[in-house]
Amino acid sequence: MSSAPRRTRRLARSEALALLGSVRMGRVVFTHHALPAIRPVDHVLDDDAIIIRSGFGAEIVGVAGRTRGTVVAYEADDIDPDLLVGWSVIVTGTARLVRDPAAVERYQGMLRAWVDAGTDELISISPDLVTGVRLVGKECPS
Repeated sequence: MSSAPRRTRRLARSEALALLGSVRMGRVVFTHHALPAIRPVDHVLDDDAIIIRSGFGAEIVGVAGRTRGTVVAYEADDIDPDLLVGWSVIVTGTARLVRDPAAVERYQGMLRAWVDAGTDELISISPDLVTGVRLVGKECPS
């Protein structure tokens, strides 16, 4: 494990979204019974929208199904536990159920379920606020 000092570098929106699109898993944060709830999910990036899959009856499906959607946060990262370098991206936006049949079919083909638990609901998160940091060694220029 490296003990060299680390520093953070803020990521531009475009770089943060590109990094988010380079991984398949993240965590969605939403409000459930007036408390924060966090669930791991798989995702794909479609243009700027984050598309996640969730199971029937899951709490996030209920809140995303509201007429206006619901505000959520979405986080993904790739941090090397030994070198202590990598990145983290957090998106805040509105989550809504995907109802268009053509979009549902396309996204189901793009997403790979990581659990076998009836994960047939699709949710689109619009990235209203995108922040990200890259954790680098002190000697690294990037």
